[in-house]
Amino acid sequence: MAAAARARVVHLLGHLQRASCQCPTHSHTYSQAPAFSPYGKTTDYAFEMAVSNIRYGAGVTKEVGMDLQNMGAKNVCLMTDKNLSQLPPVQIVMDSLMKNDINFKVYDNVRVEPTDKSFMEAIEFAKKGAFDAYVAVGGGSTMDTCKAANLYASSPHSDILDYVSAPIGKGKPVSVPLKPLIAVPTTSGTGSETTGVAIFDYEDLKVKIGIASRAIKPTLGLIDPLHTLHMPARVVANSGFDVLCHALESYTALPYHMRSPCPSNPISRPAYQGSNPISDIWAVQALRIVAKYLKSHGMSYPISGLVKTYKAKDYNVDHPLVPHGLSVVLTSPAVFTFTAQMFPERHLEAAEILGAHTRTAKTTDAGPVLADALRKFLFDLDVDDGLAAVGYSKADIPALVKGTLPQERVTKLAPRPQSEEDLSALFEASMKLY
Repeated sequence: MAAAARARVVHLLGHLQRASCQCPTHSHTYSQAPAFSPYGKTTDYAFEMAVSNIRYGAGVTKEVGMDLQNMGAKNVCLMTDKNLSQLPPVQIVMDSLMKNDINFKVYDNVRVEPTDKSFMEAIEFAKKGAFDAYVAVGGGSTMDTCKAANLYASSPHSDILDYVSAPIGKGKPVSVPLKPLIAVPTTSGTGSETTGVAIFDYEDLKVKIGIASRAIKPTLGLIDPLHTLHMPARVVANSGFDVLCHALESYTALPYHMRSPCPSNPISRPAYQGSNPISDIWAVQALRIVAKYLKSHGMSYPISGLVKTYKAKDYNVDHPLVPHGLSVVLTSPAVFTFTAQMFPERHLEAAEILGAHTRTAKTTDAGPVLADALRKFLFDLDVDDGLAAVGYSKADIPALVKGTLPQERVTKLAPRPQSEEDLSALFEASMKLY
């Protein structure tokens, strides 16, 4: 009886899929749900949107004090970095907190591109402060540092690697309750105000690693476009490159129903789940916005983590720095040439959005067409000419590959599996762009 019912369900789902809309937006067959997804399936059958509440509007930052008052917060930690602490976004937040009689302490020692050491310093401050709410004002570095401080202050006996993703960390699920966290982003690339991810440089191994759990996502993100007026030109550009590459990676990623293993419990479903019908909409729109207004990810982590002497223009920091947005975009032509053979139609669609003429292009040309579109885009924006221009040479490739291998939460979603030899070739191809 059960087998007959199952067969009828399979038949019905198959009929619905064959009769589904065939317009360009909905006709990607590999993005359709699988015909049937019983327990015991080796790949996943669902995706989950776990994002923060978001409030958008020019001047919306002024509401943060009222939000904290509504939450009943009595002792708030305000996290930022040295540069931003002197700029209007932080002052607006402090004015709102004072106006609403919110008691707060400022931690302004966030490191741009944080490390395990800088995380630990922020965590220690949070533990001593016994805060009942957090506000993060800054870019991804500040928001990620604040997430980590909230997590480990709420789980004071945990080791730093307990919640870090495998294979470097133990990847334990977060089961402790966290305090409310309001994120006020001042850059446009990271999206950290919506995610349960916190990234840092693990200095012992010279790699970027992360904590990924929906439990650490901000309670609320206040998106105030006025803050972008205080960003230097290259910070704007590098933030835009981050948007560009996140969108390309998302749209061309392995579809969620092809990702393995299938979680045995919903709590184990990862933050990075693969392309899906909802993320597709956002990714395509993001590409259109970047192409119109700006005129790429796993491989980026060792690039910024292994930086030797390069200091990015317009970044007021006291240590060598390759900004994350720049590090992702420098490898993007090589990466998308490599991945295009899996889902060439999507790569061609992205190339067209970026200005390429694709009407006569063959699917076998998808990689080179998208790579050329990216190179032209980057050349017009005066981007450094490849990894060599930011201080790397072929001698660094083994270390760069070693730093990429632990990034499984990202690289496993690439549509095409990659070997160490593949990664070496991609880094070598990225030494020079033009």
